[in-house]
Amino acid sequence: MSAYKPADLIETDIDAYLLQHQHKSLMRFITCGSVDDGKSTLIGRLLYDSKMIFEDQLAALEADSKKVGTQGGAIDFALLVDGLAAEREQGITIDVAYRFFATDSRKFIVADTPGHEQYTRNMVTGASTADAAVVLIDARKGVLTQTRRHSYLVNLLGIRNVVLAVNKMDLVGWDKGIYDAIVEEYATFAEQIGLKTFTAIPMSALDGQNITEPSAAAPWYDGPPLMRWLETVAVEDDLQSRAFRMPVQWVNRPNLDFRGFSGLIAAGTVKPGDRVKVLPSGRESRVARIVVLPGDLDQAVAGQSVTITLADEVDVSRGDVLVSADDPSPVANQFEATLVWMDDEAMLPGRPYLMKIGAQTVTASITEPKYRVQVNTLEHIAAKRLELNEIGVCNLSLDRAIPFEAYADNRDLGGFILIDRLSNRTVGAGMLHFALRRADNIHWQATDIHKDVRAAQKGQKGRVVWFTGLSGAGKSTIANLVEKRLHALGRHTYLLDGDNVRHGLNKDLGFTEEDRVENIRRVAEVSKLMVDAGLIVLTAFISPFRAERRMAREMLEDGEFVEVYVETPLAVAEERDVKGLYKKARAGQLKNFTGVDSPYEPPEHAELTVDTTTLSPVEAAETIVAWLERE
Repeated sequence: MSAYKPADLIETDIDAYLLQHQHKSLMRFITCGSVDDGKSTLIGRLLYDSKMIFEDQLAALEADSKKVGTQGGAIDFALLVDGLAAEREQGITIDVAYRFFATDSRKFIVADTPGHEQYTRNMVTGASTADAAVVLIDARKGVLTQTRRHSYLVNLLGIRNVVLAVNKMDLVGWDKGIYDAIVEEYATFAEQIGLKTFTAIPMSALDGQNITEPSAAAPWYDGPPLMRWLETVAVEDDLQSRAFRMPVQWVNRPNLDFRGFSGLIAAGTVKPGDRVKVLPSGRESRVARIVVLPGDLDQAVAGQSVTITLADEVDVSRGDVLVSADDPSPVANQFEATLVWMDDEAMLPGRPYLMKIGAQTVTASITEPKYRVQVNTLEHIAAKRLELNEIGVCNLSLDRAIPFEAYADNRDLGGFILIDRLSNRTVGAGMLHFALRRADNIHWQATDIHKDVRAAQKGQKGRVVWFTGLSGAGKSTIANLVEKRLHALGRHTYLLDGDNVRHGLNKDLGFTEEDRVENIRRVAEVSKLMVDAGLIVLTAFISPFRAERRMAREMLEDGEFVEVYVETPLAVAEERDVKGLYKKARAGQLKNFTGVDSPYEPPEHAELTVDTTTLSPVEAAETIVAWLERE
């Protein structure tokens, strides 16, 4: 077995080698597929054969192979990549491992992605920046569910250069019939998901067969070995020929005489004098300079990081996008998108999440899950939520309009992640398809009478007093007493009670987590309208989730949302059980009941907390009214 030829210049002229190395093209690729298909072993073999392992690393690898390897003391190439203790103990890949290597023709960054379904989110992370994908299949097992899942994601993420690596052919005696059957089955699936082309290679990663040199064990195969394919495949990149796009990552102002806008050009070319538009504001100017070190450029293209100065003093902020004035990006706030859910806690429609797209962060909610995809059959299945690692198509609504491109046209302006607002966990990754038509047809109608005028007419400040707490805490009782007292003081109020709104506005909703989120969203929207009318709105809802209470708060201006935590221990609330709900929940007759089989998340920064074990309802109401009249 011959190792891959290293660059001779490394030993004879290191400076010349580094100069040559600097101008080589770079390819990013991933290895993916099911568990134990040989992904880590393949990368280890590529590193070994490309002479990218130092002598001390090789010595450590040989020692580790004898100690924890799976090859009976022989070199276990997977250990070059699987460095976590848990990975070595279990013999699996858990996290994405990135490795660099180079040949005389090209530089490579390879991401080894996990095969287990529970780590699909890690695979998506590795694939998000890849130019190519090597999908491994164990020749003994054939096409498996995770093979299909990863292939579906590869295609979904826009990777068009795909190798089907039929590995471990040595364990099936290099049987061409087995190889052909696997390739045929995979080709059928590839056609179903829209993967137009792929290159199939029979190989043995452990033995190095068909990795860097053609294998004599498969005389019936006349295609390239893997390394030759990696070196020669064309990485299609037509971004430079498209209209100019640059998300602004930083407003560069080192002194009073310079103000530039820095970012990575996502598409197109730009030259001084070009007319550009700032989105979403729509303001126009011309490019004055393209600044880099050591000097200005006459032209910049997609893939370059530059600082652009404009001829006019226009307002540009981080997250804005500079675009060609003649061919600007569309701007919208409602979209259809494909979403890969990456969190243990299910996606809930209506719940607000942070959405990072390009250099901007906005608030987004899933307004309507259309369906999830069953990756084995590609069947579209109706779904109200997405669980961990599920893939679905959803409608998204943002709190403001953003410039965007369909993901198929531009990854930077069409790819996004969703972040949980409270824990800051990344919970989903998605790809925009298109803006919804209804977003173009709905506009905000300006009116002459605004909420300050309405509130002044009533001699008060419009606000929402949001009572939250367990069932039986006393929210409705205290809210009713507060309204009576405010009414006596001449205040204009309205009480929205949790039970009452379910007789009309929300009578179509049940008590699942999804319905509870929608229940609070609707109440928050109604409350906002009533504050706009100048009223003091009292709401009495369990509202068990912090995320929805925060959503309601952020719909209003500072000072308009007053959270009142009616604090009552579960045992006390259950002992009261005025409506008999706890008894039904304990008997299994009432599902998803807060405090029994559904959680309650107490407020962390409520404006007011009233403890009903130490205060009577009247005392609690007086405390709240006094606070409202004082503030």
